[in-house]
Amino acid sequence: MKTVLLIDEDAGARRGLKSFLASEGWTVWEAQTPEQAWDLAQRQRPRVVVVDFLLPEGAAIHLCRRFRDTPAFDGTVLVAVSARDFPADRQNAREAGARHFLVKPYDPVALKRLLENVAQSDTMLEMPPCTNMIPEDAPTRLRFWGVRGSIPSPGPETVRYGGNTSCVEIRAAGQIIILDAGSGIRPLGLALAREFKGRPLELTLMITHTHWDHIQGFPFFVPAYNPRNTVRVLGYEGATRGLQDTLSGQMESPYFPIGLKEMPGNLQFTELRDLQFSIGSIQVRATYVNHPGVCVGYRLFTPEGSITFIPDNENYVRLKSHSAGAQTVSPEAQAFAEQQDQKLVEFIRGSDLLIVDSQYDAEEYERHVGWGHSCVDDSVNLAVRAEVKKLFLFHHDPSHDDRKIDAMVRHARKLAAASGRALEVAGARERLEVVLRPTARRRALARAG
Repeated sequence: MKTVLLIDEDAGARRGLKSFLASEGWTVWEAQTPEQAWDLAQRQRPRVVVVDFLLPEGAAIHLCRRFRDTPAFDGTVLVAVSARDFPADRQNAREAGARHFLVKPYDPVALKRLLENVAQSDTMLEMPPCTNMIPEDAPTRLRFWGVRGSIPSPGPETVRYGGNTSCVEIRAAGQIIILDAGSGIRPLGLALAREFKGRPLELTLMITHTHWDHIQGFPFFVPAYNPRNTVRVLGYEGATRGLQDTLSGQMESPYFPIGLKEMPGNLQFTELRDLQFSIGSIQVRATYVNHPGVCVGYRLFTPEGSITFIPDNENYVRLKSHSAGAQTVSPEAQAFAEQQDQKLVEFIRGSDLLIVDSQYDAEEYERHVGWGHSCVDDSVNLAVRAEVKKLFLFHHDPSHDDRKIDAMVRHARKLAAASGRALEVAGARERLEVVLRPTARRRALARAG
């Protein structure tokens, strides 16, 4: 739906932009004050809100936070515009909930393109039926193919947990879904080629973010070289150049001998905008997490239960408290950190499986504050608060050998036991397969349906 609310004290600027957008097919409302804007937003529910971030007395920040924290506006995209371009302004806008930041004077055509991208995402992404010969009523299966973070770490000391970077395969409701394309996607591709013996494959690859340890295996993914296969690549903006260009960039000369355009498979790239979409009958939700750049976590709702995948994230409360050093964290900063962590708890709540960043122990975290990764203590706390059934420690540090990860798993299990909750804890390891089977309640609901 092409609807937008413009909030700016400058009536002339509002009228000019309204006239331009209306001529492009947009329904436009305008407001001069935050009070007028909030009243209009509640009545009209615009798809996009464009707000002047320099409204008097910090009113824009409070208004953005109000949109951000009101569930009825979860699907509303906030665009902040400002005559200033200080890094702190961009950071404040992002933390207040703005998805985009434009500097005045901006080209109205550039804003129109941005808005059109948002509007195009209104139609929920639905994938056509797949042809992978996987029975739709088969139980949901998950297999780890890469569990490391940062860089592959093969060798005798990592042989049990594995040394490949982030990649997880999920088979559910007739779909084959791949989470991330770290170096683990190479053995996955070889296994798929052996299993299906040349039969056409339709695969969905979901990228959490475009840091190299999450995409470096894509050039070695064998199914992408078979013209009979279709590989759909989904992700959010990973760089200024976009998702496809970012994946293509690592295959350009002199880095790689074959370019992305030379891969003979049928590759389809989709830059996601909305945080909810579907893959066949599987509903997917995404959430932005605390990691440098644009990074998301995914939650997949399969017939047998939900799987949440958050390979990179840093706990806000621990980050704020450690970043402050000897200084006291302000009440406002503390409240913001607690609020952000609670939003992640709600996103995860009730997951059957949680695969989450657990790169450091508490002592190691002290030397890596602000790197965008969590310690195992925070992973357990997150799972306990969200009432998760099973927790997998993931994104193992490349310097951690099997014995170190064993020790971290034992520590996590002690923390889980001390919480009093029935939380099962394991360390993610390559080739481990997990089968989700329907509970008695889900079987009853299925029969009733």
